[in-house]
Amino acid sequence: MMTASVHPALIFFLGALVVALLRGKAQSVALVLVPVAGALNLLGLAEGEVARLTIFDYTLTPLRADRLALLFTYVFHLATFIGVIFALNVRDTGQHVAALLYAGSALGAVLAGDLITLFIFWELLAVTSVFLIWARRTPRAIAAGFRYLIIQVGSGLVLLAGVLVHVHQTGSFAFEFIGLDGLASWLIFLAFGVKCAFPFLHNWLTDAYPEATPSGTVFLSAFTTKVAVYALARGFPGTELLLYIGAAMTAFPIFFAVIENDLRRVLSYSIINQVGFMVTGIGIGTEMALNGTTSHAFAHIIYKALLLMSTGSVLLMTGRINGSDLGGLYKTMPFTAGFCIVGAASISAFPLFSGFVAKSMVMTAALEEGHGWIWLVLLFASAGVFHHAGIKVPFFAFFAHDSGLRAKEPPLNMLVAMGLAAFLCVFIGVYPWPLYDLLPFPVEYHPFDSTHVVAQTQLLFFSALAFTWLKLTGLYPPELPSVNIDVEWLYRRAAPRLITGLIGFIAPIDLAFRRIALVRVERAIDGIFWVHGPRSRIARTWETGSKILTVVLLFVIVLVLTYL
Repeated sequence: MMTASVHPALIFFLGALVVALLRGKAQSVALVLVPVAGALNLLGLAEGEVARLTIFDYTLTPLRADRLALLFTYVFHLATFIGVIFALNVRDTGQHVAALLYAGSALGAVLAGDLITLFIFWELLAVTSVFLIWARRTPRAIAAGFRYLIIQVGSGLVLLAGVLVHVHQTGSFAFEFIGLDGLASWLIFLAFGVKCAFPFLHNWLTDAYPEATPSGTVFLSAFTTKVAVYALARGFPGTELLLYIGAAMTAFPIFFAVIENDLRRVLSYSIINQVGFMVTGIGIGTEMALNGTTSHAFAHIIYKALLLMSTGSVLLMTGRINGSDLGGLYKTMPFTAGFCIVGAASISAFPLFSGFVAKSMVMTAALEEGHGWIWLVLLFASAGVFHHAGIKVPFFAFFAHDSGLRAKEPPLNMLVAMGLAAFLCVFIGVYPWPLYDLLPFPVEYHPFDSTHVVAQTQLLFFSALAFTWLKLTGLYPPELPSVNIDVEWLYRRAAPRLITGLIGFIAPIDLAFRRIALVRVERAIDGIFWVHGPRSRIARTWETGSKILTVVLLFVIVLVLTYL
């Protein structure tokens, strides 16, 4: 049992209760103190510590603190601290409570040592996070939240089915390496894939995240997909299929992000792109690749939060987020613009920024293991992310044409949160060794090798040159006030039309069948009760009874036909 600390998730759950009871400045102080108290609690959590819990005849492991789990635990505390500072100006107790419960659920999931505990926190992630979407209180947010909840809870049900089959086959609840070798493993893999936003399973992310509140989107970007990355790294390292899934994830969002007008939706596609690098690293499965996956997850949580905080600040101060409506804001929001550029440089892997020292490990591992084609896709994706997240977001939000908007800088707490994230992006990029010391395996990688620096600089230079040429020649897709949908067209457009068409085709046939059936039943009943002819005494006695019986039988038939 644990002796030096309590379960980290418990700190956040209790903190959420305290925040729910407080108001005003006391609530703000409690919000900041929860991740601080959680970080202090981590000082007593030793590497390798395990806690077990016996319920009836089953032994669960609600806590397993190995190096892989601890790295995600550290960055989740850091992300929560930055997120709550950014949200201090929000006067919405429900949103604050949901954010803390969501962060606590993420901690519980990455520290789970058994599949039942993982399932419990997996579902809590869905239930707690949806309130960050609904908190915006717009019709689009409400609808997107319901779609998000259905898909996320469905992922949990698939996970539960896989866990039950796995336990039946193996007799073990342990959450260790699973691999793809049967029905149970495929079900678990699919559940992880939904939360990881695999291709064709990704639209819950691009649908819901842009509809959340400015601070809610920051929290959403930090936890759900990263918990799924952790779960894949724990259960399916070295699975070759993940190589191709991850490569596809890095590439396809680029095309949608380039034509997307909503800048927060651009960054949502960018999340899929970046998670694709992590999934590819898990598929490679070597120590360097897994180190690259985990370090990239750490860096990504911070710089993605920074980008979403800057765009969230624009949304808060202007009420607009479409690239076609923005531009020229650098004149009145210079600090926000500067912080956005730091985030853009980090996600684009500029030398001396955090993305440069993390993501490159995955690409190096791909080359070392002979996956040349995968490396080429990752190279294309690296150039693409610079186009849509590194250039497009800051350019259309703060520069481009002058939209005439003269919004002020956001509140001080939001600037402080962005400043802290920007500092970490630069610090990790300049001095990555403290991060490397936290990785699951010993690091033998030198990010500032001259070949790496020159190659990455050339890639960025030619990407910027291509953007400039496309923009000047008018070939770059214009920012149009429209909403783009991709695979979700199948269930938001095609499925309703198909169902409507089927109903229109089947309804007349169904009605005709019911009429024929009812007439035959009526005649059969009349034949039974009019056996002595219409003028007989029996007929006169049983006429009312036959009609009542007819009504009852018809009612039963209608019920059966209705619910078949």
